[in-house]
Amino acid sequence: MCVMPELSHRRQMLVLTICCLSLLMVSLDNTVLNVALPSLQRDLDASVAGLQWTIDAYTLVLASLLMLAGSTADRIGRRRVFQAGLVVFTVGSALCSLAPSLELLVVFRMVQAVGGSMLNPVAMSIITNTFTDPRERARAIGVWGGVVGISMAAGPLIGGLLVESVGWRSIFWMNVPIGVAALLLTGRYVPESRAPKPRRPDPVGQLLVIALLGCLTYAIIEAPAEGLASPLILTCAAVALCALVGLLCYEPRRAEPLIDLRFFRSAPFSGAVGVAVSAFAALGGFLFLSTLYLQNVRGLDALHAGLWMLPMAAMCFVCAPLSGRLVGSRGPRLSLLVAGVTMTASGVLFAAFEAETANTTLVIGYVLFGVGFGFVNAPITNTAVAGMPRAQAGVAAAVASTSRQIGATLGVAVIGAVLASGVSSSAYRDSFVAAASPAWWIITACGLAVLALGALTSGTWARRTARRTAERLETAEIQQTAGVPGRA
Repeated sequence: MCVMPELSHRRQMLVLTICCLSLLMVSLDNTVLNVALPSLQRDLDASVAGLQWTIDAYTLVLASLLMLAGSTADRIGRRRVFQAGLVVFTVGSALCSLAPSLELLVVFRMVQAVGGSMLNPVAMSIITNTFTDPRERARAIGVWGGVVGISMAAGPLIGGLLVESVGWRSIFWMNVPIGVAALLLTGRYVPESRAPKPRRPDPVGQLLVIALLGCLTYAIIEAPAEGLASPLILTCAAVALCALVGLLCYEPRRAEPLIDLRFFRSAPFSGAVGVAVSAFAALGGFLFLSTLYLQNVRGLDALHAGLWMLPMAAMCFVCAPLSGRLVGSRGPRLSLLVAGVTMTASGVLFAAFEAETANTTLVIGYVLFGVGFGFVNAPITNTAVAGMPRAQAGVAAAVASTSRQIGATLGVAVIGAVLASGVSSSAYRDSFVAAASPAWWIITACGLAVLALGALTSGTWARRTARRTAERLETAEIQQTAGVPGRA
């Protein structure tokens, strides 16, 4: 089997740049779309639930397929899958720009997501196999996290300019040249690599994941319109619960499951998953609320709304590389604690003091959230792959990426549902702040979860569980290679 060869430092930097280019494309797409939501709402006559689906259709498909993409890339070749993802994402972006209705836009966003599922986890797997030194890997992941900051900084401005000057459809056009450039550079500079022992497909596990995430998201988004006690919502909730039980019962019995539950014996890995879900749920809800408030309540255009969100984006851009260096030199604990404290403080500022109603407190709230989110990304990724055998880097990275997308999906679904149930269509501006207050408390709870999980899963005990888990996984790999039955 093909394993990533040792590369020169210059070649490593080229590979990192190419991988970051794909992340920039995907991240820009999400941040730009948030700024365009009010314009899209007017043009396509979309409800709050419709706006939720334009975001969650993407993150839902992405979350459902990320683990499959990671294991498939380990099996048939990371560069090959990465290139396929670039093609599908670029084509999906072009289709989104031509969508004549909300329904077709949602469908084309799902096409985008199929391509996106082959990009970020596979790119992260390429990075972790390119940078074998733990300290260099942490720095590379810090750069990776910094790209998210760049997208957050550039996205609102680029989106505002495009929406105001050309229209919301243009936000999807910019993915086409970026995707083509990344595709050409990948073929030239990224070497092919595979896991030493390919993992077999797990179609049953994949179907259970899709059923769990799809039914849960649908139930949350549609509950305000259908009613919590409606047969449709109750059926979706029951199917989601059955799918979860099925995963917990079925996956441990497979030698090579889609979701290796043994990973969760590592407290840092479990903590990274919990932190990822909480942080990205907070981010999804934060952007959703902020965009609607700035444009629909304050009456700002897309460009000026983007400018108001710049303090958050700028702090994310500054803090992400700093967090990567801290993780490389001192471990993930400090970054996670800083992230938890500042995200919680931002949530409290909006929930308890209605920070959005005054310019000064609005900026302070955005700055605090930007600091928190900037610090949280690097320790998530680094902790998720740290200690895992390199052969399973794709799967571990995919679980971390999946956790992010699950968090973003749930954040938009839950925050949107809370907002929709409280806001009055006849007095939208007057009722928005009061209706958003419970949503801000949910974001505060997400910040507290980041703080608690960061403190609990980054200490000496947690590191011991990570070492034991790595040893068991390596023993199991040796047994499987030698043809010995059983799992660690």
